Amino acid sequence: MSSPMPQRSDYPHFQPITTRWNDNDTYGHINNVTYYSFFDTAVNTYLIHVGGLDIHEGEVVGFVVSSSCDYFASVAFPDLIEVGLRVGKLGNSSVQYELAVFKAGESEACAAGRFVHVFVDRASNRPVPVPPQLRQALEFLVV
Repeated sequence: MSSPMPQRSDYPHFQPITTRWNDNDTYGHINNVTYYSFFDTAVNTYLIHVGGLDIHEGEVVGFVVSSSCDYFASVAFPDLIEVGLRVGKLGNSSVQYELAVFKAGESEACAAGRFVHVFVDRASNRPVPVPPQLRQALEFLVV
């Protein structure tokens, strides 16, 4: 990765996550695909609790349309981690999240990633503007 390693101070919001025994792979560390679950958990927890997203019956849902992750250091069960969350770009109907996984209390990231949500009407699957309450919550995270 050509950019500097993400630091804890780069993120305005953190979601604590407890690693699980089955997150480890045969090599003794958290499997790479599990990091995407960490990202999804951090973002959706924020959207539900801060942005008021109703994942069960709301008219608007977020679809992931792009994602990536870079890895710097291993994490393994029973590590406690915190996922840093910020918004790199907030568009009319989309948002690009920038995330980093930190071991609890450490300042340098073990992994950093990004993904893009496009908000769509649940019934039609067509893009819609980010709802006002969600937009307000996301604006707090814009860097």
